[in-house]
Amino acid sequence: MSAQQQSDQVAPTAPGTQTEQLVGFTWRALIVAVVATVIASYWIDMSEVITLFCQITESVPPVPAVGFLVLLVLLAPLGRRLSPYLTLGRREIVVVYVFLTVSTAMAGPAIIRFLINTIPVLFYLATPSNGFAEYQQYMPTWMVPQDPEVLRTLYEGSDAARIPWGPWTAPLIAWGIFFLSFWLILMGTMAILRRQWSEKEKLTYPLEYLPLEMTRGIEAGKLVSGFFRNPVMWVGFSVAFIYNVTNIVNAYIPSVQALGKYYDISALFTERPWSAIAPLQFHYRLGVIGFGYLMSTEMALSTWVFYVLVRLVAVGGAAMGYEAAGFPFLKEQSMGAYVVLGLGLLWVARHHIRETFRDALGGRPADPAANEPMSSRAAFLILAGGLIVWLGWVMYAGMNLRTALVYLALVLLSAIVYARIRAETGVPMIWAFPYGAHHKAVTQIFGSKWLHPTDSWANATIFSTMLFMSRGYFPSLVGYQIEGWRLASSVKIRRSAMTWVLIAALVVGFFVAMWLHLRSYYEWGAGGLNALSGWGSGEAEKQYGALVSYAKGDAPPDLSRSLGIAAGGAVALTLLVLRTVFLRFPLHPLAYGMATSFGHKLWAPLFVVWLVKTLIFRLSGMATYRALIPGFIGLALGHFFTSGVLYGLVGTFGGEQYRRYGVWFG
Repeated sequence: MSAQQQSDQVAPTAPGTQTEQLVGFTWRALIVAVVATVIASYWIDMSEVITLFCQITESVPPVPAVGFLVLLVLLAPLGRRLSPYLTLGRREIVVVYVFLTVSTAMAGPAIIRFLINTIPVLFYLATPSNGFAEYQQYMPTWMVPQDPEVLRTLYEGSDAARIPWGPWTAPLIAWGIFFLSFWLILMGTMAILRRQWSEKEKLTYPLEYLPLEMTRGIEAGKLVSGFFRNPVMWVGFSVAFIYNVTNIVNAYIPSVQALGKYYDISALFTERPWSAIAPLQFHYRLGVIGFGYLMSTEMALSTWVFYVLVRLVAVGGAAMGYEAAGFPFLKEQSMGAYVVLGLGLLWVARHHIRETFRDALGGRPADPAANEPMSSRAAFLILAGGLIVWLGWVMYAGMNLRTALVYLALVLLSAIVYARIRAETGVPMIWAFPYGAHHKAVTQIFGSKWLHPTDSWANATIFSTMLFMSRGYFPSLVGYQIEGWRLASSVKIRRSAMTWVLIAALVVGFFVAMWLHLRSYYEWGAGGLNALSGWGSGEAEKQYGALVSYAKGDAPPDLSRSLGIAAGGAVALTLLVLRTVFLRFPLHPLAYGMATSFGHKLWAPLFVVWLVKTLIFRLSGMATYRALIPGFIGLALGHFFTSGVLYGLVGTFGGEQYRRYGVWFG
């Protein structure tokens, strides 16, 4: 077996043995996590809503979670010297970190903000010319306040700067149930698949490396953990620090040379057909390079190869005179690929799922030695309960069962594949799934008439409102579920206890995010805070505009884009077969899904990862690869800390003069 193949099977850290006693979470850790969530969410609100300066929630892991992880690790030795009650232990810090990965992500632009910016659009933006008023009757009052004054002050600000809690109480409760039910669907699904992936297929969960190494040894009384005493880590950290500082300074003093954020290779090709290769930009994603170093070499190779190939397909289409808008339909290819990959993952795990179902029917309790997140029966009950509540919710709102099942299946299959990508590759990109494609695929395949088989437009209206489930990134938070369970095992916390932490993080994150967003909108006015021009309201306005157009004339199925979906599924299926027949086949099916969903920002950093690792294995070997891991993790940490934590705090609270350089992690 080659050194490269050996590296693919090496986990950054292995879970501890089962001989140690497992513990649960402490209430002290939960209290700290909740307080940290409130503080971090206030920072998020200031950074992403009021100043629109830095999207700190789009990073993986979220910048606030990384910031508090660093803070708690550095404060631990000092607090321990003063009093044992003033500091958290390693397990408690891990609990706080996992909690924050979920709770702070909820406040991001594509979850709560997208929801708040979307649901009032039919009412506030209704005009005699756009016809939105015709569809207001299909929006239940418990989904969104419909008082014109409540919505006017939401967008224009209130003189009293107060949230009208009365009209918002029912929507807050309703949407809280909506998010929690889908969270439980994901949790039940992942609990069923976890053992197949972790115990049978030995996936490595690379993103657990950072919190584990940062917290390793902090209870030994040393001023800093071994991770912070490693000079190789500081080399990587320094590279990221210099890169970000020069970019920031360049924004204020243009004479200072800086690399910038990317180099546009496609700008070199100005004539047809080669101009069709755009977008082909070499993004300097230090977080992806850093964490990508833990990814298998074949995965890094496959991702950049697939993206370059699909860009060359666009060139070939232009050379043959095929100028269809959107060709080669990457997002549609990704949608088809994720459906096939998701079904493929379920097929591979079919025997395990059958065994788990038998255990559930027999009422077999969870094996304490296996440290499962829940019993098999609980997993299936949570999954079934979440499905019943979620489907009941959307159907009570007005969506029919057929549409709800198709939409849920598309979103859930994508979530399963994304979770697999995080478990197997650790790619730190929240958007590495076919965002928006699930919603579009329904009308692309079936046509708009499928949404209103009768004279009622209730189904089509509610389906349009559910755009945020596809265009946002809530389903991709499933990555933090599986990583939370893995971290629990690694530091000897009961996974069942971590399950409750994850549920609490979702609930707390939802209500804190809703509260802070509503507070800012009623004080400043959502319209003045870019809610109207932002892609939440903008996307919803387009969707409702399409809904109005369907009443004038239904859109037929989109054959070209449907073929794009079919082509993506066919390629993914072919790759799955080739990987089964030829064990050394070098191109990975998951990489095709990543390349077609978010390859424009992933291919270049993963090309760097592939090149560096290939050279290391050919020139030095496994020992050098292992020795450099802290340096690459330091590169990712330095990027998050410098541009996200340090500059993020300065730009957010320091004033307008410090906001010339925007930071976007998505």
